[in-house]
Amino acid sequence: MSNPYEVLGVSSSASADEIKKAYRRLARKLHPDLNPGDKAAEERFKDVAVAYRLLGDAEQRKRYDTGEIDETGAERPQHRYYRDYAGADHGQSYGDDAGYGGYADFAEGDDPFAELLRRSAQARAQRRGQDMHYRLPISLADAINGTRTRLTLPTGDTLDVTVPAGIVPGQTLRLRGKGAPGGEQGRAGDALIELEVMPDPRFTQDGEDLSLEVPISLREAVLGGPVRVPTPTGHVELNVPPGSDGSSRLRVKGHGLPRRGGGRGDEYVRLRIVLPKGGDAELKDFVSRWDAGQTHAPREEHPA
Repeated sequence: MSNPYEVLGVSSSASADEIKKAYRRLARKLHPDLNPGDKAAEERFKDVAVAYRLLGDAEQRKRYDTGEIDETGAERPQHRYYRDYAGADHGQSYGDDAGYGGYADFAEGDDPFAELLRRSAQARAQRRGQDMHYRLPISLADAINGTRTRLTLPTGDTLDVTVPAGIVPGQTLRLRGKGAPGGEQGRAGDALIELEVMPDPRFTQDGEDLSLEVPISLREAVLGGPVRVPTPTGHVELNVPPGSDGSSRLRVKGHGLPRRGGGRGDEYVRLRIVLPKGGDAELKDFVSRWDAGQTHAPREEHPA
């Protein structure tokens, strides 16, 4: 991925609000549901999501701007001085004689120093490798349904990650033995992968509940009927009651975010009545002759 500021189309001095607006604008344009079968749009959507994950976090953005991490969020190699290496344990063997190096002769004795060398060599050989920490952005749909994806590491290696269904934002997966290698007899560390559920621009989140606005026609508002509405994992058919208006808020049970301990929140649909573009002569004629419409005072019934 290239410069995250360029991906979002903002300058490096952009405010947090400008970055958020740029992300939402691009996400709405490139979302896979709005571009079915368009692989180029899907790849750009992924780049935009990664760029926002980096720049939308004040601490991560600061670290990127100062060169501590790269555009993927991976640590950049830092210059190290001799004193750093002098006191560091790099997990290396210090020679060919069972880890004793030039002290092999001393390790064969019975004195305390020999015992210390033997124990030190044994500890190095059995040392467990370090755990490695990574972050993996996933879509809201993948958090709900689960997925199998591939994580590219800063080293260029890859990890195949199985994300179980019902992931809660911030949850960490442990891949045993996929971290740094250990000593000759020690097992490798683990890979700890923090899952970041990326926001879906179609929905507003409130805890585990989601909200969105769905346009309906005047006919659907007056007469009611089935309306197809999106959810994070597809579409469902929602029945609009007759006489619905812009204040109506309908619930789609169990189609929100995963809850800790199991289950899911709900999705709430706000209805927005949309009139035909360009007007409609027959509708205008009816409204002009509609006596009840002339006496209807909605602002008195629903004062601001």
